[in-house]
Amino acid sequence: MSESALFPTYARFPITLVKGKGSRLWDDQGKEYLDFMSGLAVTNLGHSPDAVKEALVSQLDQLWHVSNLFHNPNQEKAARLLVDNSCADAVFFCNSGAEANEAAIKLARRYYQKVLGEQRFEIITFNQSFHGRTLATLTATGQEKVKDGFLPLPEGFRHVPLHDMDALEEAVNENTAAIMLELVQAEGGVIPVEADFLRQVRELCDRHGVLLIIDEIQTGMGRTGKLFSYEHYDVEPDIFTLAKGLGSGVPVGAMLAKAHLIPAFTPGSHATTFGGTPIIMAAVAATIETMLEQKLPERAEEAGAYLLRQLRAKLTGLPQVKQIRGSGLLIGILCNAPVAEHIAELHKRGLLVVPAGPEVIRLLPNLLVTKDEIDEAVDLIADVLKEHATVKPVN
Repeated sequence: MSESALFPTYARFPITLVKGKGSRLWDDQGKEYLDFMSGLAVTNLGHSPDAVKEALVSQLDQLWHVSNLFHNPNQEKAARLLVDNSCADAVFFCNSGAEANEAAIKLARRYYQKVLGEQRFEIITFNQSFHGRTLATLTATGQEKVKDGFLPLPEGFRHVPLHDMDALEEAVNENTAAIMLELVQAEGGVIPVEADFLRQVRELCDRHGVLLIIDEIQTGMGRTGKLFSYEHYDVEPDIFTLAKGLGSGVPVGAMLAKAHLIPAFTPGSHATTFGGTPIIMAAVAATIETMLEQKLPERAEEAGAYLLRQLRAKLTGLPQVKQIRGSGLLIGILCNAPVAEHIAELHKRGLLVVPAGPEVIRLLPNLLVTKDEIDEAVDLIADVLKEHATVKPVN
């Protein structure tokens, strides 16, 4: 194989995928795989969903790109679908999750500095969080490995341990603009946020006049059994962000906020060339409509409960399995040793999964996954872990 012309920024699996439909993928050798990665929570409707394909084909014959200096009916339609089905009042479309989180950070700062006249700028996030790869969002991320070699980092970010209310209270000061968190730390090991903690965070924000930003990049769009993960809690964010499953595979992100924040983003304050173009918005609207019409969040909740039951039935008692945790169809199998060999073996046997840190196998099937597909995946995982059960149990 000739030397690649690409930067080696990815530790790629030795698989070349060329075709996908539903829960199945095929490589360039014709081998079939059951996909329990969904492109990292992107293809929530499965690969090549018909409704989204039809919307894209129709739009291809009309208009691909137009500047955001003009009105865009597709953008308005997609934004209205999101607003009507969430606690938000306005949407800003961009190209990725990192850009959505950048927009959230900028909106929070500008709201205080330009609307309220307060010089607040600090964003508090949590250890093991992941918010993106731009300079601001990797600084917001609570994992040192993503920051290596990128000094100096932007100022204005603090990190505290998740579920440590005392540390969070101590971190809040007169400069605090927002507290930002994921409701499941997906990249950090599939760690769900406790409901009582989130309610205390909301109360703390209200008491100190601080904004609550929820990063729904991986948990949003039905993944956890609700259209948005915050709906599991008796809490609403001031700002939340989306990407991944929002467009069924086309590049898109969105930052959503409540009405009192709208005056902070005036003309010229924030912009993007490719965010919200007609062709991308056609895919987004079709994705949302399909999710709502087919009640896919509810299906994900049911399928996720079934997946958890099956995993616990087949894996409980295996010496290397410490915990099975998650929300909806975002599940992590925590082991007491690195899982890279297990994942490589599962790939060889035709099941695509991904790690969430060195000791967690992460499962992200699409929201239309069937019980038969779940059974197939669980059996493969159980077989591989049983064959590698050489580690003593951890009490």
